[in-house]
Amino acid sequence: MRKALLAFLALVALLVFVQASTAVAFARDQGPRLPASAWYLVGPDGEVLAAHRARERRAIASITKLMTAVVAIEHARLSETVVVDRRVAAVGESTAHLRPGEKLAVADLVRATLVPSGNDGALALAYYVGGGSIARFVELMNAKASELGLADTTFRNPHGLDEPGHLSSARDATVLLRYALGIPFLRDALGRELVELPGGRVVPTTDDLLASWPRFLGGKTGHTGDAGWSQAGAAAARGATVYGTTLGSATRAHRNEALRALLEYGLDRYRRIAAIVSGRRYAEVETGYGRPAVALVALRAEHRTVRDDVALLERVVAPSSVTLPVRAGQRLGTVEVWRGDALLASAPLVAAETVTEPGVVGKVFWYVRTTFGNVWELVS
Repeated sequence: MRKALLAFLALVALLVFVQASTAVAFARDQGPRLPASAWYLVGPDGEVLAAHRARERRAIASITKLMTAVVAIEHARLSETVVVDRRVAAVGESTAHLRPGEKLAVADLVRATLVPSGNDGALALAYYVGGGSIARFVELMNAKASELGLADTTFRNPHGLDEPGHLSSARDATVLLRYALGIPFLRDALGRELVELPGGRVVPTTDDLLASWPRFLGGKTGHTGDAGWSQAGAAAARGATVYGTTLGSATRAHRNEALRALLEYGLDRYRRIAAIVSGRRYAEVETGYGRPAVALVALRAEHRTVRDDVALLERVVAPSSVTLPVRAGQRLGTVEVWRGDALLASAPLVAAETVTEPGVVGKVFWYVRTTFGNVWELVS
């Protein structure tokens, strides 16, 4: 029997939609309306989900410290010991209560910079990594900003206090946050509700969402006169992580409301689906000698998180016929699910049942019957 392997393609477009449930969000095509001056939101793949005045250059306050922490751990080992410079006490405002001359590890100073948003911690790191020069450290910050493509950003200091020319944008702050959360040590620090420093000092986070919203992974708050109440943060649900920034809220409560609503709007755009269903019949292939066709079923299930407005393409590749015998569980094809040009999921297709090969008598009987049928068609 001829063994011809032909591609059998079944194309199924799957469109999945969900409704936005965030109270602050309204029509999906217009995006969320938030109590903030600017915002930016991206999904797991970096695609923009919402934006408002996202490239407007603005003060970002202590969100700056994300870059301070990134530069510090990329230019110093976490275990290195830092002697706190006497000049750090002069910075004021938010503080980790560092004492001039005390010794702390870089790891402790990074946590002190991010969790209680210590300006003294940021300065201590800058003096250490910059070899005693804040200007040299700021040069490293701006070089890293250029490397990350933060085109709207110019740093003038390591703590984010208002200063002419110290500007960024909601878009750049979100890119920076996403990069920082990709560094395990920083992801851990940004998710802490408090940090314990040498000497028994316990300082709490400035981030209200960590304790109040389980989906929240962490982020960085900021507040100055020029920046207003601002924050960059990330949240996760149903296998999706979204990253966003809100800038310029009028109050701390509005900042919390704005960022949570923005991130919830993003999470509502994703859902978990069964991209491939185990045991589902995806195709049938012919056998021979009049035996029944064989159903092909998926060997395993594959679940994926997808955005609600993305079309998925299902492709089944299998032979048009197979040679007997066929064993139950025998691999005979593949099912694939594509999202654009990207393969989202795939699984083997196997025979759902066994089909035996007939013996000699059975084959002869089939040939006779088939031949008789063909002759009858010719003469009738």
